[in-house]
Amino acid sequence: MSEKIIMSIYNKYISKNNIKSLWRDIRESISGTSKDFTTTKLSKAILLLAIPMVLEMLMESVFAIVDIFFVSKLGHDAVATVGITESLLTIIYAIGMGLSMGTTALVARRIGERKPYRASVAAVQSIIIGALASLIIGIPGMIFAKDLLKLMGANSNMIETGFLYTSILLGSNIIIMLLFIINAVFRSSGDAAVSMRVLWLANIINIILDPILIFGFGPIPALGIKGAAIATTIGRGIAVIYQFYLLIKGNGRIKIFKRAMKLNINVMLNLIKISMGGIGQSIIATSSWIGLVRIIAVFGSTALAGYTIAIRIIIFVILPSWGISNAAATLVGQNLGAKKPERAERAVWITGYINMALLGIVSIILILEPHFFIRLFIDNVDVINTGAKGLRIVSFGFIFYAMGMVMIQSFNGAGDTKTPTKINLICFWIIEIPLAYFLSKINGVDEYGVYIALIIAESILTIIAVWLFKKGKWKTKIL
Repeated sequence: MSEKIIMSIYNKYISKNNIKSLWRDIRESISGTSKDFTTTKLSKAILLLAIPMVLEMLMESVFAIVDIFFVSKLGHDAVATVGITESLLTIIYAIGMGLSMGTTALVARRIGERKPYRASVAAVQSIIIGALASLIIGIPGMIFAKDLLKLMGANSNMIETGFLYTSILLGSNIIIMLLFIINAVFRSSGDAAVSMRVLWLANIINIILDPILIFGFGPIPALGIKGAAIATTIGRGIAVIYQFYLLIKGNGRIKIFKRAMKLNINVMLNLIKISMGGIGQSIIATSSWIGLVRIIAVFGSTALAGYTIAIRIIIFVILPSWGISNAAATLVGQNLGAKKPERAERAVWITGYINMALLGIVSIILILEPHFFIRLFIDNVDVINTGAKGLRIVSFGFIFYAMGMVMIQSFNGAGDTKTPTKINLICFWIIEIPLAYFLSKINGVDEYGVYIALIIAESILTIIAVWLFKKGKWKTKIL
C-alpha cells in the first residue's frame, strides 16, 4: 500500500510537473475551502485539511520555542520553573484535548451526516463542559501554586521567583480550555483554515508581548518570568474572543444557532461519555510527563533545564505532525458519518505514511546536530550537553511515533476513545514510568534513562495501535 501511495503522490505532483495544480491546492487550503471531504479525491482532501492544520500546529510550536527562548535569558532556574509548570498544565491540556476528541467525533460525524444544527448543539455542549471543568481546576491551582511547585521538586529560589508564573497560567486555564475545544469544532467541521488563523493570532500577540513584558520596554517595567505568563494569557484570550465572533457570525461550515444555545442533557451526556475516554487517554499520556519530570528533577536543575529545552524542541517538530494526524481524525469522522468506512481507512493509511516520511527527515537532522538546537536557547555547557544527548535519543523513535499518532487520532475521530485509553495506560504507566525509573537508577545512565524509556514506550504504542486498527472494530462505532 505504501508504494501505491508514494507513486500516486509522485504521479500527481512530480512526474507531471503539475506545480500550478499543487500551488492552487495550497492556496485553497490556506484561504479556506468549501470542498466536501466525503467525496473529494482523498489525496486532495488530505492536502486541503493537513496544510492549515500543520501550519496551525507549527505556530503553536513556534510559541513553545519563543517562550522558552526569552525565559532562558533569566537563567536555568527560570527554565526549570517553566518545565515544572508545563508538567502541571498537562492535566488541563489533557482535559481540553479529551473534550476536543469528543467534540471532533460528534461534530465531524454530524457534518458527514449533513446535520449542521446537531453539529451546532454538540459544539455548544462541549464549550459549556469545558468552561465548568476549567473553573474547578483553575481556582485551587492559582491558590496553591507554591505548594504545587514544591511538590514537584522545585528549589526555594524557583518557588519564590516563579510561583506567580504558575499561578497565572493555572488560574487562567479557561482560556486554554476554550481555545482547544473551539478550534476542534472548526477543524472537525472542515474549517481547518479558521483554526489556523485563530492560533496564529494568539501566538503572534504572545511573541510580541513576551520580550516587552519579561524584560520591560519604555514605561513598562520588567516583570521577569511573570511577564511570560501574562503575555500568553493576553494572546490566547484575544484569540478566544475571535473564536466566539466567528462562531456567532456563522459564515463558515459551522455556526452557533441561537436555539442551540442552551443545555441539552442528552447530547451533553453523550459528549461526556465519548470525551471521558479522550480525557482518560490524555490524562494517562500527559500525566506520565509529570512522572518523568519528577524523576529528572532528582538529578538537579541542570538536568531539568536540559530536559525542558529538549522537550520544547521535540514539541516544535512533533506538533505539525499532530496537525497531519488531526486531518486523519476529521476524515474518519466525516466519512463514517457519510457511511464510507473503507474510504476512512484509506485516508488513515495515506496520512500515516506521509507523516512517517516528514518526521523521519526531521529525526535525521536532530540526530546529527542536537547540540546546535539546544545551544540556540542557552549557553550553559552542562545544560547543552545533557539536553542534546536526550534530544538525540528521543529522535530515534520519531518514525514510529509518526504512524502511532495518526492511528490514535483515527480511533478518536471514529469516537472510539476507549481503545487509545487502554493503549496509553499500558505504554505510559505500565511500561514507560517504571522503565524510566529503573533505567535512571543504573550507574552511567542517570537522566538519560528517561529518554530511552520514552522511545521504547512510543514504539510499543505504535505496534499495538496498528494491530488494533487493522482489526477494524472502530468502523462500527455508533455515535
